[in-house]
Amino acid sequence: MPAGDLYVGGVWEKGTGAEIVSIFPADGSVNRTLTGASVTDGERAIERAKAAQADPSWCNLKPHERARFLYAIADGIEADAARIAHIQSRDTGKTLRETGALAASAAGTFRYFGAVAETMDETLTSQRGDALTMSVHEPLGLVAAITPWNSPIASDAQKVAPALAAGNAVLLKPASWSPLVALELARIVEQAGLPPGLFSVLPGAGREIGNLLVEHPDIAKVSFTGGTDTGRALAVKAAKKLMPVSLELGGKSPTIVFDDAEMDQALAGVMFGIFSSSGQSCIAGSRLFVHRSIFDTFVGRLVAATKRLTIGHPFEPGTQVAPLVHFDHRDAVARDVAMALEDGAEILTGGREPEGSAYEKGAYFMPTILAGAANDARICQREVFGPVLAVLPFEDEDDVIAQANANDYGLACGIWTTDFPKSWRVGRAISAGTVWVNTYKQFSISTPFGGEKDSGVGREKGREGVRAYMAQKGIYVDLTGTPHPWAAETVSGR
Repeated sequence: MPAGDLYVGGVWEKGTGAEIVSIFPADGSVNRTLTGASVTDGERAIERAKAAQADPSWCNLKPHERARFLYAIADGIEADAARIAHIQSRDTGKTLRETGALAASAAGTFRYFGAVAETMDETLTSQRGDALTMSVHEPLGLVAAITPWNSPIASDAQKVAPALAAGNAVLLKPASWSPLVALELARIVEQAGLPPGLFSVLPGAGREIGNLLVEHPDIAKVSFTGGTDTGRALAVKAAKKLMPVSLELGGKSPTIVFDDAEMDQALAGVMFGIFSSSGQSCIAGSRLFVHRSIFDTFVGRLVAATKRLTIGHPFEPGTQVAPLVHFDHRDAVARDVAMALEDGAEILTGGREPEGSAYEKGAYFMPTILAGAANDARICQREVFGPVLAVLPFEDEDDVIAQANANDYGLACGIWTTDFPKSWRVGRAISAGTVWVNTYKQFSISTPFGGEKDSGVGREKGREGVRAYMAQKGIYVDLTGTPHPWAAETVSGR
């Protein structure tokens, strides 16, 4: 495990804030106890970031020169991928198979945005008068990146890499439940030779470090991934500063299975969409709509297959469903299931902790399928962030579009059909930032990602992901060489 010191503006220091305890949710053992960042630590990191970002050795670098640092970070992540995966599994309870993939994704993200920096072009705009006109982009300055606990190394990379590629300094605040892999990333960034001060890792309480980063006058942008309520409060604070924000928030994503779907493909995709990562994913397909004509058959097969999923230790190769991130979170998921039962739902499978000595010390919860809840019930409207699926029937395209959109969230959607025109019609009609057809939870760093409605504001990833961390400037260069006619006679004395 990382030693527990914080990376404060390029210097490894003991934090002076509240104690943070990282636990291994498979058995409750302690990974590391560390002292988090205080406001004083954060202010020191900000001062060091300001100096580093303004230093000519950084701010005068051309984009392709900044790219070298991103490539070096990517190489460092790949070289230490096994260690990173182990740390993240210990910190979050995710399987090693998943955390290994997340480490590889993070390396790919840094390499991709290095390539974007290598190839960034500015725009010579169409000439509309007697001036050469162009559009250029410049760094915003200091960027705060606030990331969640469920996939930290990948989420960290998706914010840090484009912000550095754009020429900013970055202050990263990881979640207190999973602080360790961000500290490991700091070690790799340091070894890559990034000038000190340009990157900090400040685990700590949101009410202290989070508020400092949002409210401090020297922070030019906040990129936040997390809960909708926190994101909305952050946006209010940012509005008082007129500061841009990127908000990737919650979801209650629908998956839709039509009667012409390839059933085995749909079953596997639906299960992966909700039960992988133990359901702890903002894009989890947690509302399943099945055409009424196949509802009983499909749901029956789904329940049977779900009962065969392997619940187990995150280090076991065959594990499909690992423990939840924390015992408190496991208890919150259990309360949501109890709430659904109060509202009239019935449990088709799961709904409790698994039995047996292998599970008694861990934060495990069984993959759960609920039926009988109306689409406006709380279980179908609120984000559970656990392995809990609500199943509902639908009649036709209009019905399922209306039901899918009858939700405050708009992050993702899955559609299962062999009819491409139908998938196009429905996919365009659903309010969601991402739509998958005959697949689910597939990602590419080259493709923009974000949400609509209460699922957020802005987009990450893609070539334009760098521009989200830059300010656009228009430049006009006179081509006439003569005084402006409005004042020409006055200037000449005539």
